[in-house]
Amino acid sequence: MLAGASGIDVVLLVVAADESIKPQTREHFDICRLLGIRHGIIALTKSDLVDQDILDLARLEVEEFVQGSFLEGAPIIPVSATTGAGLDQLRAALEATKVDARSLSRHPRLPIDRSFSMRGHGAVVTGTLIAGSLALHDEVELYPSGKRARIRGLQVHGAAVDRARAGERTAVNLAGVDSVDVHRGMVLAPPGIFHATQQVDCVFDLLPGAHPLKHRAPVHFHAGTAEVEAQARLIASLEPMKPGMRAHVRFSLREPLLLLPGDRFIVRMFSPVVTIGGGFVLDIAAPARIRRAALDQRLTELESGDRVTVLVGESQFGMGIADLVARTGMLAAEIAEPSGLVRLSEGWLIASDTLEKLVAKFRGILKEFHRKNPLQPGAAKEELRSRELAGAPPFLLDALLARAKDIVSEGDIVRLASHRVALKQDEEEAVAKIEALFRDGGLAVPSTSEVLAKSGIEPARARSLLQILLKNRRLIRVGDELIYHGSAIDALRRKLADRKGARFSVPEFKDWTGVSRKYAIPLLEFLDRERLTRRDGDVRIIL
Repeated sequence: MLAGASGIDVVLLVVAADESIKPQTREHFDICRLLGIRHGIIALTKSDLVDQDILDLARLEVEEFVQGSFLEGAPIIPVSATTGAGLDQLRAALEATKVDARSLSRHPRLPIDRSFSMRGHGAVVTGTLIAGSLALHDEVELYPSGKRARIRGLQVHGAAVDRARAGERTAVNLAGVDSVDVHRGMVLAPPGIFHATQQVDCVFDLLPGAHPLKHRAPVHFHAGTAEVEAQARLIASLEPMKPGMRAHVRFSLREPLLLLPGDRFIVRMFSPVVTIGGGFVLDIAAPARIRRAALDQRLTELESGDRVTVLVGESQFGMGIADLVARTGMLAAEIAEPSGLVRLSEGWLIASDTLEKLVAKFRGILKEFHRKNPLQPGAAKEELRSRELAGAPPFLLDALLARAKDIVSEGDIVRLASHRVALKQDEEEAVAKIEALFRDGGLAVPSTSEVLAKSGIEPARARSLLQILLKNRRLIRVGDELIYHGSAIDALRRKLADRKGARFSVPEFKDWTGVSRKYAIPLLEFLDRERLTRRDGDVRIIL
């Protein structure tokens, strides 16, 4: 009964007038209530076998049995299969019953209750489509196996259709998989959207007639058409859960299942196998390390608050829309920007307080960096990204910096807007000396170490000053150990411009510039990188 119960919209509760309510009827009724079914009709069968007094007594007993449930006030119709009495009224009541339409706009999900192979067609699966719609030629995925397939045929109640809709019994002919790869309990859904899980946090109702539920008790977990062994882990208290109670419970599943928040489930005892309760899923991927009290509070927030706000708020760097779709089952278009959240570029949501904390953190990091390195223009952006935002998407740092008006991003450098390199007198003299030594060298410059040694200050500060001159393009790095003054490179550019289109060799270049091969080769490689020249075999062409 459980394998097909998830697709039920209307219940026909059958009670024999001459036998009254049986234990199996009570269990089936409990299952219907736990699955959240909202509509139904009651049929009193074998009405021809009892007199009116017994029939009235059976009616009173049924009314008392369903009191306080979704069947309270439902039509109770005496019928007889032998005489046909009441059958027309039963048909009319069924036709008049209005049910809640299942959403066609949701992501389609088809829990599979049967699979087989048809000669000339291949694999066929059947089930009740619980959400969305499936169309011919759609690409689908079998969860949790991850195998992908294409729909090449659809039938609804035995008739071929181009599209199957939520609530319909559906047969799907699949291309790309074999029937042996498919079994009951799998779910057919769009590819690459969802993630199967082996741990679910839920709202759980323990039936009044059940035994107390102990922490870590083994159970059978039924969801959709799947049945897996599981372990019940109590959250609020480790004391056994009393019959008739509702509480948050975590179920650790032996096998992965595709479940989404809001999905209903049934739990049965491990032995004897009888129904003890059920509920609905709150979360499929709770934080790994969290205390029970905090977890219980978190689940209360998920139960009563905005799910997107809770999930994004507890994440370290925010969440992408695709992750939120996988965690909630919502459509991407449904995920708005709730109060307290900020939508960044590339479909990313982050809590506004998390955003402010991260910006404040980088503000403090840069302030300390400038204090320790007053001669450096700023911190390396990539180093900040890898050290402070490990695990975050690459664009997050740029999005954070764009929202901080007092932080400036210049190329691969990040600094506070208020930061200025302030040189001491001996540093200003050293800058002038370093620049003069490179300028005076022309195209045959001295080595960098030689220049720094003549700067008049200690090497560490001299290298910081050298970086300032390179950043300001007053000096230009040509090779690992070769740095030229900007005026020398500009003069070389002009000299080449006068020979545009000319072809020349390395010896000719040495004659033009008056430099040795030690300088000529690095300079030519620099000119190639700058697209001023192009190498063609042993010669170069001036562009």
